[in-house]
Amino acid sequence: MAKDITRYRNIGIFAHVDAGKTTTTERILSLTGRIHKMGEVHDGAATTDFMEQEQERGITIQSAATTCFWKEHQLNIIDTPGHVDFTIEVYRSLKVLDGGIGVFCGSGGVEPQSETNWRYANDSKVSRIIYVNKLDRIGADYYRVIKQVEKVLAAKPLVMVLPVGTENDFIGVVDLLTRKAWVWDESGLPENYDIQDVPEDMKDQVEEYREAMIELAVEQDDEILSKYLEGEEITIDEIKFCIRKGTRDLVFFPTYCGSSFKNKGVQLVLNAVVDYLPNPLEVPPQPEIDLEGNPTGKVAYADADKPLRALAFKIMDDRFGALTFTRLYSGQLKKGDTILDTFTGKTERISRLVEMHANDRQEVDSAQAGDIVALIGMKNVQTGHTLCDPKDPATLEPMVFPDPVISIAVSPKKKGDNEKMGMAISKMVQEDPSFQVETDEESGEVILKGMGELHLDIKVDILKRTHGVEVEVGKPQVAYRESITKRLVDSYTHKKQSGGSGQYGKIDYVIEPGETGTGFQFESAVTGGNVPREFWPAVQKGFETSVGKGPLAGYPVVDLKVTLTDGGYHAVDSSAIAFEIAARAAYRQSLPKAGPQLLEPIMNVDVFTPDDYMGDVIGDLNRRRGMIKSQDPGATGVRVKADVPLSEMFGYIGDLRTMTSGRGQFSMEFSHYAPCPTNVAEEVIKEAKERQAAAAAAK
Repeated sequence: MAKDITRYRNIGIFAHVDAGKTTTTERILSLTGRIHKMGEVHDGAATTDFMEQEQERGITIQSAATTCFWKEHQLNIIDTPGHVDFTIEVYRSLKVLDGGIGVFCGSGGVEPQSETNWRYANDSKVSRIIYVNKLDRIGADYYRVIKQVEKVLAAKPLVMVLPVGTENDFIGVVDLLTRKAWVWDESGLPENYDIQDVPEDMKDQVEEYREAMIELAVEQDDEILSKYLEGEEITIDEIKFCIRKGTRDLVFFPTYCGSSFKNKGVQLVLNAVVDYLPNPLEVPPQPEIDLEGNPTGKVAYADADKPLRALAFKIMDDRFGALTFTRLYSGQLKKGDTILDTFTGKTERISRLVEMHANDRQEVDSAQAGDIVALIGMKNVQTGHTLCDPKDPATLEPMVFPDPVISIAVSPKKKGDNEKMGMAISKMVQEDPSFQVETDEESGEVILKGMGELHLDIKVDILKRTHGVEVEVGKPQVAYRESITKRLVDSYTHKKQSGGSGQYGKIDYVIEPGETGTGFQFESAVTGGNVPREFWPAVQKGFETSVGKGPLAGYPVVDLKVTLTDGGYHAVDSSAIAFEIAARAAYRQSLPKAGPQLLEPIMNVDVFTPDDYMGDVIGDLNRRRGMIKSQDPGATGVRVKADVPLSEMFGYIGDLRTMTSGRGQFSMEFSHYAPCPTNVAEEVIKEAKERQAAAAAAK
């Protein structure tokens, strides 16, 4: 029997570190009857934080998917991490969500990371409601956070509730729709509340905010708007209809408040999820592309009778084996079905399907469009792969992951742990596409690459705890790149004559800087057949396999364009391999003459500092070769945005805490590559040459 998809809500909860996101998820699970004893994050016992690292650090690293029910609706909740090094997790989760709850801290407000997550959610066009948490905290101010949402996020909050009391005296909220106050007693139990009349001293304020809320809402429907303008009474159902439409179209974001820790206000947020966030039928369907990557013009509708289209959005290894978290966009999936992974071209059989509840599971026989389930025992499926019906293949738009910008060398402390480490790392790479590994050919070292210091720290921690491999860690290395600055016309001839058939290939070519972000480009402008067409790919391959090592320090070369203009061949001695060798040698000959330069990754750094320390923070960013882009004073301090080279940002969190007596915060993400100043470049090149020499000596 097909389930009623309109009663599904696939939602994510996302926010800055410490805004209380995981506690909020815990409260939702307890209210919906999913857990009986509530876990507390600060006791390290939250249900969705079941990795040791999460319990110890009090942060959510992995997003866990959990199913629960509220008012006869099925909520699939994805708890996403808030830390910037894991934004990839947030991005992945957003891809499969239909709606979200943005949690902000009542005293911290809109913090740098909330902004990144909000921007991702805007890019993914995810409808959201806003929940301002921790209103029981000293310094909490709901109205200030609302202003910050308008100013910093450039979003329109639709205020749905007002707080009754502040800080220690926060006892409940007034629901503007019904003009009723929900007041909780001191027991801390979520079910111990009374619905009362609005307190006398709040009546005027409630009417003012209610009027503003209705005015904004009724603009969503012409009929209801004209009724309102003619002074007729608008019913609560009509207002809800308008709010639902405006939320779905991202015109505004219904805004709630409460204290998850004290169990106050969470029910209204759950009601809003059911009332205002879209079901799978109300979000734009996923566009399909064919196996070559071209749009087909078709879309995956949320319909159980259409062909299967599903996206694997997360791989997780747990004590029961590998779990592949999958969102079904259309069709059905049953135990025993054979599915096609369009990325690998391989088919796999579904042996078990489970519905997840944090780290508990419930076996199910089938799933349908709109469901989020975990598949057990998938061998080759990775994050971002599309699973479909082998008789009717199509790919959903794949996820795009950024390249890592930082690397560390690791080696096992125990001699015999090499194989164990290799297996553990390959599992971790499957789980997290922004984490990469390679072996340095010269030194034989294993190099881990990631999005930031914390990202790699946690990976080393997981190696140690989850996989029992202790490793020695080298100092962090920046992912530099090289490029050229001059156009160069050059020629190279490869000849080899030594008994039997020889080798001959002559190429004339132009090497020049390409547009930023184009990587490597090759074209042939040969006319007249001096280099026969069948050898062009060999020339291209020769250059293409060489760009991995630049002439200065051996870093990959980017934004390089090579044009083959002419050359010569020999009817007997010319071959594809001869032209490939010619191209490799030409690369080595010409690049050092084309004005090579070193490029370094520049990070978008977003620092929050209390006013008193602003001078120190800006002075310090300048010393780190940072370019200050903006300074925005807020209620509790100043946000400084700057472009800073990654190489200067190691250990920054410690320095920032020292400078600001522990009150500063920052987030950073990769922005672009820029040329290194000469003195820095010389130092990097010298270090690279020393490393290469040491590796050669070790051999």
